[in-house]
Parts: sequence; C-alpha cells; structure tokens
Amino acid sequence: MAQVIQLDDLDRAILKLLKEDARLTIAEISSRLNKPESTVHFRIKKLQEKGVIEKYTIILGDPLKPKHLALVVLEVERPIIEDFLERYVEYITKTLSMLPNVLLVAKSGDDKIVALVGDESKEKLTEFIEDNIKTIPTLRNAIVLPLSEFKKGNDIAGFLAEV
Repeated sequence: MAQVIQLDDLDRAILKLLKEDARLTIAEISSRLNKPESTVHFRIKKLQEKGVIEKYTIILGDPLKPKHLALVVLEVERPIIEDFLERYVEYITKTLSMLPNVLLVAKSGDDKIVALVGDESKEKLTEFIEDNIKTIPTLRNAIVLPLSEFKKGNDIAGFLAEV
C-alpha cells in the first residue's frame, strides 16, 4: 500500500510557488516566504526524495497550445470472443497515442477510452475527429464533448501539447 505523505503549510507554500514558476531560485522562494534559504533548500530536497516533486517541466504558451479542445469518449465494440476486448482497447489506445492532435489517452473501465483532442480551429478539430478517430475499427460509439470554458486546469493543453 502506498504511503500517504503529510505536507505542512511550508511544504504547500513552496510547492505553490514552484508550480507557478519552477524557475524560482531558492533565494527567491526564501525571500517570498520569509524563511531561511537553508530551510527552503532542505524542504525542497526532502520533497524530491519523497517523490512529491518528481521533475520540473514547462507549460507551452499560446502560440503552441491548441485553441480548441474536446473530450472524446470512445466505446469499443464488444467482440464475440470476450478475450479480444482487451486487444481492441490496446489497439485503439496505441493508435490514438500516435496521433499528433491527441493530447491525452486514458482507459475507463473495460470498454471505454477517453481522449483529449485539440486543434487551432473548431472546423479543423471536427475534421480531425471525423477523419482520424471516428473511423477507427471496432468502435461502437464516439461521444464528442467540446470544451468551451475552463474553471480549473486551463494550462492542461500547454502542458500536454507536443512540439
């Protein structure tokens, strides 16, 4: 069983600052939190050792982010031989993962796949889904849910977009 890691207020404050800007130096974090640099350095090192901070990354800006996104829920046709269902799902997830406009692919249950898809215009996004996703063999159904307004997680497209 995975160990639950307890974070105190200082750990959370450090993580919040790093999440906003991973380029901050220990001196800058120390100054903003009014804590000694040695304390901040020690805490960051411990967060890394415990796996709380796995890596530092970037979020791509507007020029590279897809402007229009949709969640696509795919339901795989259940084969006559039930043992083939897992192969169908694996085939579809691999196929989707290779497509450039697909930002995220996840399984949901035995016969469903969820994909986050993006493009620069609604028309191109619709065309991409029609030509590349809805034509995948062994699909029973594809539900397209266009995303229009984010209340949280707006940077997800910049985080997941490929270059």
